[in-house]
Amino acid sequence: MRVEDFDYQLPPELIAQHPAEQRDQSRLLVVERHGSKLEHRRFHQVVEYLRPGDALVVNDSRVIRARLTGTKTTGGKVEVFLLTQVGPGCWEVLVRPGKRVPPGAKIRFGPELEARVVEKTGAGGRVVEFSWNGDWDRVLESVGEVPLPPYIRAPVPDPERYQTVYAKEPGSVAAPTAGLHFTPELLRTVEEHGVRVVQLTLHVGPGTFRPVTVSHVDQHVMHGEHYRVTPQAATVLNQVRESGGRWWAVGTTVTRTLETITGPDRRATARSGWTTLFIYPGHDFKAVDALITNFHLPRSTLLMLVSAFAGRDTVMRAYQEAVAQRYRFYSFGDAMLLI
Repeated sequence: MRVEDFDYQLPPELIAQHPAEQRDQSRLLVVERHGSKLEHRRFHQVVEYLRPGDALVVNDSRVIRARLTGTKTTGGKVEVFLLTQVGPGCWEVLVRPGKRVPPGAKIRFGPELEARVVEKTGAGGRVVEFSWNGDWDRVLESVGEVPLPPYIRAPVPDPERYQTVYAKEPGSVAAPTAGLHFTPELLRTVEEHGVRVVQLTLHVGPGTFRPVTVSHVDQHVMHGEHYRVTPQAATVLNQVRESGGRWWAVGTTVTRTLETITGPDRRATARSGWTTLFIYPGHDFKAVDALITNFHLPRSTLLMLVSAFAGRDTVMRAYQEAVAQRYRFYSFGDAMLLI
């Protein structure tokens, strides 16, 4: 299967530049995976498709302030973008301008934070070692900025709108955006409906959004992302499965995690580690029964995952309908339910 099979035309004005005024008032395109029916709803109506005994699985990762602006000790401003933690105090980062930041260079981000460049990793990448005073999370909150995707050009007055309402585990460099539509009130309604809300963690890394540069899908290699599923979460998931309930994945990150920790017997195992699972058409789904997701970029691994779940033709037809009906696309855009 070729990467160009996952291309589509999107008018630029449909790329959402700001979040919906109310999270759960975004639009929802409901797609039957094994039929031809499409429904146009509002997101808060998603509860009508859940059944008592189902599990709604969410990713509680929190976006860190991964964009840092500092000054080299020899002079000159430098932007550092955190990618992946590779050791205690050590991160793989992108540096701009990279040519001016060789190994050994030191960068100050304020009185409490400094970094030393350890090595190059190619394409503007570096490994840097940080030193700081006090608590790392507090220091990062004080000097960093929440990174927004490059296609969002408008300022976001409230950075919390790029966080889910249940985000608590710092570590992502981009939001698990399918969860942005939930409000505390909607989650309470879901639970009152008899649905178990299960939290797991997958820290979204840069690999999820890196462009696919190969011509054939199966040649692409995914960047690893760290996940954690607790014994309590696995127990609840298995109880739901045993009682005949469905697993609803809120987003592609949850989907990758569930498919990573679920065996051929369709039971979940509590564990943590790094997943490089690349889901594209032909994948044998063992875990996920329904998927809530946003609308993704053309030729992206996220669009390939959604196409694997519902079928490429079904997904591309749904995207054509979403464009025709002027849905809002990408991170701050509307949502789709595949069921």
